[in-house]
Amino acid sequence: MEKVRFGIIGCGRISRNHLDAIKNAPHAELVAVCDVIEEKAQAAAQANGLDKWYTSIEDMLDNEKLDVCCILTPSGLHAKHACIVAERGINVLCEKPLDVSSENMDKIINCCKDNNVKLGCIFQRRTFEAAIRTKEAIEKGYLGKVTLADASLKYYRDQKYYDSGEWRATWEYDGGGALMNQGVHGVDMIAWMMGGIDTVDATCETKVWDIDVEDTAVVKVRFKNGAIGVIQAATTVYPGLDTVFSVHGSEGSISFGDKGFYYWKLKDESIKMPDVSGSMGGLNCQYSTNNYGHTYQVEDMALAVLEDRAPMVTGEEAKKSVEIILGIYKSSQEKKEIKL
Repeated sequence: MEKVRFGIIGCGRISRNHLDAIKNAPHAELVAVCDVIEEKAQAAAQANGLDKWYTSIEDMLDNEKLDVCCILTPSGLHAKHACIVAERGINVLCEKPLDVSSENMDKIINCCKDNNVKLGCIFQRRTFEAAIRTKEAIEKGYLGKVTLADASLKYYRDQKYYDSGEWRATWEYDGGGALMNQGVHGVDMIAWMMGGIDTVDATCETKVWDIDVEDTAVVKVRFKNGAIGVIQAATTVYPGLDTVFSVHGSEGSISFGDKGFYYWKLKDESIKMPDVSGSMGGLNCQYSTNNYGHTYQVEDMALAVLEDRAPMVTGEEAKKSVEIILGIYKSSQEKKEIKL
């Protein structure tokens, strides 16, 4: 079986998902790891059967033959590091968010295009079967006229978490707080299922933690399909609650969360609730036992290289959720509804 050679740039918290995914994706092979903190790079290498590691991206690219690099550095550095990789002719798989500004996201997208390499971004919740089936139900009209859609993104991160890295909860490197870091998955999910967001009217506040960015936010949303709804995002909700998405219409209602479907009631009772066991993530964005979503996307990226096709979440698609969040921040700052 042909293997696609992966490198890791950034051996922090999220790297465990990528390392596990590369190990379990049939067409992926781990070749090299890099982190500016040598202890982290060494630990990741030795835990995954590698006898060397790197503290410089350029050194890694000079000394290893790679097909894909996973960019797992602080969000505000994604463009810088992705372009170093792309300019070497190596494909890029970037963790969410793609970056934290429109300019940087455009830089990544254009850099990958100019160097004829593929760009994928991690949004593992899109692989969850409940989300796929809910999107399908909306598009096929099972819910009738969709009127309401909500996302409840109530996480818990304590002060110790924010103090664990100088980049965390900074506008420059994290791009925001509860919305841009944790909540971006849910913003992406609700917008993806509903076909896009038209306007936002938001209140973003720092209520508990000693940070510069928001830890609590409420957003009134108007979707492109005419429905309205609410996005709630926080890192102040102890002990961290289930992430729940609900969609309601004239012919039915669906609700699902981290454990699968919680409610599926349609007027057309012949359309039964699908079995989605085994394809969901961990509660409150914790690491699931099977790491299903990351493994799916790493394998998809490997196949995209082998089959010469686009990955499941392209740079252009990944940009959408960040643009929504930037609009939310603008709405909160200017205290008015913003059209995206």
